[in-house]
Amino acid sequence: MLIDTHCHLDFHQFDDDREEVLARAADAGVTVIVNPATDVPGSRRAIALAERYDGVYAQVGVHPNDAGDFDAATLAELRALAVHPKVVAIGEIGLDYYWDTTTPDQQQAAFEAQLDLAAELDLPVVIHCRDAHDAVRETMRRWVPGAQKRRGKDAILGVYHSFSGDLEMAAEAFGWQIVLSLGGPVTFRNARDLHVLVSQLRLDRIMLETDAPYLTPHPHRGKRNEPTYIPLIAKSIAELQSVSVAEVAEASSTLAKQTFRKMSL
Repeated sequence: MLIDTHCHLDFHQFDDDREEVLARAADAGVTVIVNPATDVPGSRRAIALAERYDGVYAQVGVHPNDAGDFDAATLAELRALAVHPKVVAIGEIGLDYYWDTTTPDQQQAAFEAQLDLAAELDLPVVIHCRDAHDAVRETMRRWVPGAQKRRGKDAILGVYHSFSGDLEMAAEAFGWQIVLSLGGPVTFRNARDLHVLVSQLRLDRIMLETDAPYLTPHPHRGKRNEPTYIPLIAKSIAELQSVSVAEVAEASSTLAKQTFRKMSL
């Protein structure tokens, strides 16, 4: 089994051939897809797809670039959506200082509110972090102790999606029971720093993702990404870790099931 732990299957880029995308994914061995959300309408779309397709699961949440209008009503709607049996996480949430669509204060308020919602509902978080590593780490340092007290120190609290931090950040995350997901960039020939990092990571703390339709792996860069490319990502990680592709697939799928505990696999 291969699991794409982060694919925006609800995005308009898949409107014309979503059924074919899923069929190609299944042919490639990718039988489970986790669909994150970036706003409340996207959360509803993710749930609708999860209801339609057995192997699709949903996350609900508001992305930092969409956090400008986040308020108590937004949080209440997310809470109501999150109880759906196929919602497996709160995400994707976090901080993004690359784009200038929302202020850091708006992002921070939405991030902290959704972290607390995840702890309240006993759901993992899926964290987006772009050009905001220090701020994300400081936020997590404040949140993790309370989350661990509520959920237990052995529970996996969440995922750093499309991880772009360093080995120190990864080690700190592992200590908090935060795991990592890696996607297309690990296949890029010029991503030398990432290659060095991946070679040093714990295999049992890495999940596979596409972030489709974005971050298409080599040799398909420039085209729309889709879940059928997960084996390319697994192959690159296997080479960097000096293990077999089967070992990467098994470790990633096992970790995904441990992390997204509501998945019925």
